[in-house]
Parts: sequence; C-alpha cells; structure tokens
Amino acid sequence: MLTNAHTGTTIDEVAAGIYRINTPLRIDAIPGGFNISQYLIVDDEPMIFHTGWRKWFPFVSEAISKVIPLERIRHIGYSHFEGDESGAMNSFLAIAPQAIPFASQVSLLTSLDDLVDREGRGLADGETFSTGQKTWQWIDTPHVPHGWDCGVLFDQSTGTLLCGDLFTQPGAETPAVTESEILTASESMRKPMDYYAHSTQTKGILERLALLNPATLACQHGSAYRGDGAGLLRELAAILEEEQRHDSA
Repeated sequence: MLTNAHTGTTIDEVAAGIYRINTPLRIDAIPGGFNISQYLIVDDEPMIFHTGWRKWFPFVSEAISKVIPLERIRHIGYSHFEGDESGAMNSFLAIAPQAIPFASQVSLLTSLDDLVDREGRGLADGETFSTGQKTWQWIDTPHVPHGWDCGVLFDQSTGTLLCGDLFTQPGAETPAVTESEILTASESMRKPMDYYAHSTQTKGILERLALLNPATLACQHGSAYRGDGAGLLRELAAILEEEQRHDSA
C-alpha cells in the first residue's frame, strides 16, 4: 500500500502480523538506486525493528499510523547502530511513551544508552521475549555482516528472521516479498562494495541462523524473501568461506 506519493513510501504485510515499511532511495553511487525498510510487528505489544533515519521519521511514522496508532508501540529496536537503523529512535520514543528501546547488550553499552534518554534494554544472545502472540529470539551476530554489536531477531510463530543487512539487494523499487532467489542480487552489492566484515566466525554464525529454518528473510534493503532461508544462508556461508580461503592462500 502506497502511503506517501512524494517519497514513494509503502507498507505491506510480508508475514502474518509483520509489515515492511519501505522507501526508495535514488543515489548516483548505486546505479538503479537502493531502498530502506523498517519492520512493524502488529501484536498485543507492537514492535518496530529499525527506525529509519531521523529525517525520515515523518513519512515512516505516517506509514505505521495507517496500520496502528503510533502510541501503541511498546518495543523499538535495531540490528546494529547506524543512522538508517536507529536515527529516529528518540522521535518514536516521544510519540510512544510506553515503548522500550532495545538492542544487543554490546550496543546498549556502546551506543543505545548514550542515544536515548529513556532506559534501554540489552538483549543477551539467545534471549527470548514475547510481544503477545509472537515469541522472539535475539541472536548475536557480531560482524555478520558488520558491526560488533550486530544481532537479529527470529519470530518462532511465523519462522520470520528479521535479518538486517544480510542479503542486501540493489534497486530503488523492489517487490515487498519475493519467492525468487535473492542471493544473486545481494552478491552484486556485496562484492563491489565490500561492506561485510571478514570474521573467522562468519560461517558458524550463518549456520546457526540456518538451523532456525527461516521461512521468511525480512531484509532491510530489498525484497523480503519467502522460501528456503536455510539454503540461502548456507550458500552465502560457502561463498564467504571460499573467499576467505582464497585470501589466506
């Protein structure tokens, strides 16, 4: 659903109760453009994962308000500390007085406590919490794809992995959800831009995510993917492992 004709912002349900808010971004540095998503979880205690940039708050919040009243939001978090993930945190907290900001324990220590005036919550690796009908598990993914404080959220009820910058795809306008493989598109971004950290733990972290057997990969940039998420994660792990082997030879 188009919510702002000027910015091109849309909101669409990509899994039961999980909505992708997406805004196209046309920049010269990326031929064909780019896009940025936030995810709204509609539940007894609604949640926002990624806030968008501070300057984007008016039209991101406008999209959310088409689905639920903004003051109902109870949880606001991000994968790792960057402007497109956490820039509008205080703006959301101002209109959702009962919301709790959250991130990994590392991010709470290094960034979140300094960013917000309200007390934040640092999630431990493997910790679960409920938003009502959905139970979420936080998984630390340090340096995968980047950021010491990085982590992802997994919804056990729908099999949806809120996977942040994993499988970033180019294109200003992409379908809200696709069943076509997204690895080829994401590799066309990763290889020339080299925004992945080169960590010795990457293969193990990706395998841990694959063992969740996610049915939907809710990507921050590009389409959400519905299908064999475990297979895509293992394909990516194999590519990265081969590159590490080549680099160390």
